This record gives sequence, structure tokens and C-alpha cells, in this order.
Amino acid sequence: MKKLAIILSFVLVAGIALANLFPANTLADITKSVTEAIRKGSSTELSAFFNSSIDLTVLGKEGTFSKAQAEQIVKEFFQKNTPKSFNIKHQGNSSDGSNYVIGTLTTNNGNFRVYFLIKNIEGKLCIQQLQFEKDQNQ
Repeated sequence: MKKLAIILSFVLVAGIALANLFPANTLADITKSVTEAIRKGSSTELSAFFNSSIDLTVLGKEGTFSKAQAEQIVKEFFQKNTPKSFNIKHQGNSSDGSNYVIGTLTTNNGNFRVYFLIKNIEGKLCIQQLQFEKDQNQ
């Protein structure tokens, strides 16, 4: 039993060390990871990129939420709206250096317009704003 605990500890420490050596810290890496998390409907993977507080809009419910609160809201959204695909329609940068992505999420309950804003906060690229709104073009 002790050997198993030691091995698991080593694997965990090695994994953390590798993640720190090769972080997904470029804008392209983060955008790719975020879009994959949305495609899969993984609130856990998506929330890994949330700032400590995030401006969130989900079907008209909006506010500034903690990372944990936002993850729960997004999890409930994905449970009710199982993603089938996510396609980026437009992306660019704002005058303050932030980067944004607008896309269409296709789910079992129709299409949603998704918008997310990535900002550099204290040297780390994070999602500062995320929106899921019913696509009006259906």
C-alpha cells in the first residue's frame, strides 16, 4: 500500500512538473484548449482557464462570479445542452490587448452564440468574460 502511495505521489509530482515546463500559455494554445473544452462540454477543462472572477452570461443570467460558481453554472448549461460541435466564426483583439472569439455551439437543444474574452492578468492569459446566448438566426 505504501509503495502504491509513493508511486502515485511521484506520478502526480512529475505531471505537475511537466505541466509547468510546458504550459499552454500562448494565445493559440489557450484558444485551442478552450474551444476543445466547449466542443466536449467540459466545464472542468474550460474553468481551468477562468480568471479568479469571471463575467458570465448564460441564457440571460449574467453577473460576475467566482471561478467555482462560474464552473457550476457552465456545468449545468452543458448538462441541459449537450454539445455536438463548436465552430469559430470570428476572432480578433481589442484595443486593450485582449483577445476575443465568437463562435456557434451546436447542441441537442439548438444553436448558441458563444463569446469569450481572453485577457492577460498578472502575466497569465485567462478567460475574463464568457457568454452563451441562444442563436437568434435559427
